[in-house]
Amino acid sequence: MSAKRILYIEDNFQNKRLVRKILASRGYEVLEADDGLTGVELAIREVPDLILMDISLPGIDGVEATQRIKAFNNTTNIPVIALTANAMRGDRERFIAAGCDDYLPKPISTVDLLNIINKFLS
Repeated sequence: MSAKRILYIEDNFQNKRLVRKILASRGYEVLEADDGLTGVELAIREVPDLILMDISLPGIDGVEATQRIKAFNNTTNIPVIALTANAMRGDRERFIAAGCDDYLPKPISTVDLLNIINKFLS
């Protein structure tokens, strides 16, 4: 069986490095995009098993990127997990309403990240 592929759409180098290290060490194939538009294009072209979506992105934000990804037939069922450092009351509900399947606040805990991925990929 081939490795599950996770697309991480994130503009912060340190966050990308950390998540890549965590996921790669667990056998996931990690695809990366630095901005929302590139993330949408990559999601449509590569059709990953799951998407980790930063909300604050250059160009189009994570909410709009998620809506665009969910609008295509071949990507509509890909789970999208919103990640954000701006964790405010009501954010989870707002991101879910926008099409995200779940939400994880930053800073990311390894245990929480792996639990949420297992929830959608097992």
